[in-house]
Amino acid sequence: MAGILIIAHAPFATALRDCISHIYGGLPARIGVIDVSPDCDPAQVVAFANAEIARLKEENGALVLTDMFGATPANIAGRLATVPDVRVLCGVNLPMLVRSVCYRAMPLDTLVDKALAGATKGIQAIGPAMPEASTAPAAPCDCPQALPATVAPGDCIPALPADADLAQKAGSAGL
Repeated sequence: MAGILIIAHAPFATALRDCISHIYGGLPARIGVIDVSPDCDPAQVVAFANAEIARLKEENGALVLTDMFGATPANIAGRLATVPDVRVLCGVNLPMLVRSVCYRAMPLDTLVDKALAGATKGIQAIGPAMPEASTAPAAPCDCPQALPATVAPGDCIPALPADADLAQKAGSAGL
C-alpha cells in the first residue's frame, strides 16, 4: 500500500487526517501530515518531509497531497517529486484524500488517477436549481463502508437552523 503524506498550511493537513480518522473509525496506517506554519524554515520542513517519505513509503511508493499550487507547502512537496516512486498532487480536498486511502493498494500511477478523479467528482453544486442527478451505474469500489449500515447519511450531517445567516460579513476578506 502506498504511504500518503499531506503537506498543507496549518492546520489543514492535521484537519484532513482527523477527517479520515473520523470516516474510518480510526487512522489507517501510513498516513502522515506536515502542517506548514507561517514562520517555518522551509529548508527544515523539506528535510522533515524527506524523512517522512522514507518512513511512509511502501512497496508501491508514496503519494504526497498538498493544498495550493505555488504556495510554500506545495513548493516543499514539489521537492519530493524527484524521489523515485513518489507522486505529488496539488489541490487536496477531502474527496481526493478518501479516494487515495481507498485505492492505495493499486499501482502508484493508478492511485494518482483515482485520487484526481475523486477530487474533481467530489465537487458538486448543491441547491434548488441543481439539475437532476444522472443515474449512471456506480463504479465498483473495494472501499470499506464509511458509515455503518444502520446509520443514514443525513444522520451525520448537522442541519443548519432555518434562520441561519450564511451571508459574508461586512469587512471580512473571504477568499
